[in-house]
Formats: sequence, C-alpha cells, structure tokens
Amino acid sequence: MKIIDILSDKKPHISLEIFPPKTDAAIDSVLNVTKEMAKLSPSFVSVTYGAGGGTSKNTVRIVSHLQNDLHVTPLAHLTCVSSTPDEVKEVVKSLKENGIENILALRGDIPKDAQYPLPNHYRYASELISQIKDLGDFCIGAACYPEGHTECVHKADDIKNLKHKVECGVSFLTTQMFFDNAIFYNFLYRVRDVGITVPVLPGIMPVTNGSQIKRICELSGTVLPSRFRAIADHFGDTPKAMEQAGIAYATEQIIDLFANGINHIHIYTMNKPEVASAIFKNLSEIL
Repeated sequence: MKIIDILSDKKPHISLEIFPPKTDAAIDSVLNVTKEMAKLSPSFVSVTYGAGGGTSKNTVRIVSHLQNDLHVTPLAHLTCVSSTPDEVKEVVKSLKENGIENILALRGDIPKDAQYPLPNHYRYASELISQIKDLGDFCIGAACYPEGHTECVHKADDIKNLKHKVECGVSFLTTQMFFDNAIFYNFLYRVRDVGITVPVLPGIMPVTNGSQIKRICELSGTVLPSRFRAIADHFGDTPKAMEQAGIAYATEQIIDLFANGINHIHIYTMNKPEVASAIFKNLSEIL
C-alpha cells in the first residue's frame, strides 16, 4: 500500500522506524526487532539506509520482510550523498523487484573530511527525488526541519528549498525530531503559507537515556525546552527513571498533536520495541 493512501485516513495513526545492523552478522537480531514492532500494528515502518549506504542490501531485505512476511507497509530510506545515479538505479530496481512502493528520499549526512559533492554524485535530495520519479510509480517522502536545516542560515530559504523538493515529486514529508510542539505548529503554518500542501508527519523521539541528549543537539541543532531539560537533568543518570520519563514526555507530545488535529505521527524508536510498546499502551484508548 502507498503511504499517501494511508495518510488519507483521518483516524489516529502511528508509524515506527528501524535501522539495519552495521554488520550482516547482526541481521537476525534486527529481524526480531522488526517482528516485535509489527505486533503493534503501526501504520507503516520506515527502514533507514545506513551511513554511506553501507547497509543498503539489509534495508532492502528488511523492507521486503516487513511487506511480504509480516504484512506491514514499509518505507525504504534511500540516501544519495555517497551514491552515483547508477548505484541509486540498482537499489531502486531491487526495491521494485521486491514490490516496495514507498521510498523516503534523503541527501544523507556528508562524511567528515570528504570532498563534497563527489564527482558524478548527487548534490541535493531534489535530484534524487526526480530520478526516483522517473524510475517507477513510487510514493516518495522527504525530510523537513521545523527548526531549520543546520546548513541553511535563513529559515525562509530553507522553506523555499523544501517547496522545490516537494515540486520534484514528493507526496509527504516527515519532520526532524522536536521537543516543543509549538515549533511544529509554527512550521506547519509557514509551509502552508508558501503553498506546500502535502501531509507533514511530526517526528517524535522518546529520549530514554541521558547520553542521547547531547548527541541529538550536536547533530540536529534541536532546541531542548526548559521543561525537557529539567527532566533530563533530574533523571538522566538513572537509566530506568529516564526511560520512563522519556516515554511519558513523548506520549504527552503525541496526545497534544492528536488533540490539535494531527492524525499521523512518526516515532523514532531506535530499534527499541519495548519503548514503542509502552507508548502504544499509553495511547491504547486513543488509538
């Protein structure tokens, strides 16, 4: 099923995310995680591509397993910063052969100390989106940044770039994580104001250990509201307490989003089915 068709449903929906193993030896453990996630009946499960595309074959294997064995709609991530158009074409061909209909098209992180862009490589996600559009009848998603992309100085320019990306063939957007819903509501108003009408899924990350917090801020430039900082400061050194507090905070964010008419939410579950399960349990009557 195409994700854009799922998004036409006005009932509350939650999607989840899985990342492939860094080595082939760990694939069985991730497939077990996938099975546990599927038991929650998420609207779809996205599968990341891995740094430098090194886990691309496992991405294809996992999305195929989700669709053909577990009967859950999958979303395959595809990054282009480290791939030539010919390499992308091969991955897309493999996805098509496995019956995959949904792709999240991303530029990907630029490796440290790497020449960018590499010769005969893509520079922007919009170029990848255009190629995927030419290669098949896929439902294409893309990323967006409520607090602005870290490499873009002006938010107005960031939204202008986002509109161009959507016009290249994007059916829906998923946001970078945020911890203050007001940031998302403001962002949604701004993108609608410039004519971006595709569905925008808020991305929620349950922070379940203190070590995640510093890395989140370094990578994404995400602002941590004072309420969240107080939780992290108080519980960050107590793993079980931080996990419980992080799940509760994420649950409150999701409830507020649902209450304000946002029907589809994506959770960055970090291969932790127990965290996803706890959130689903908290929302059992709402879902």
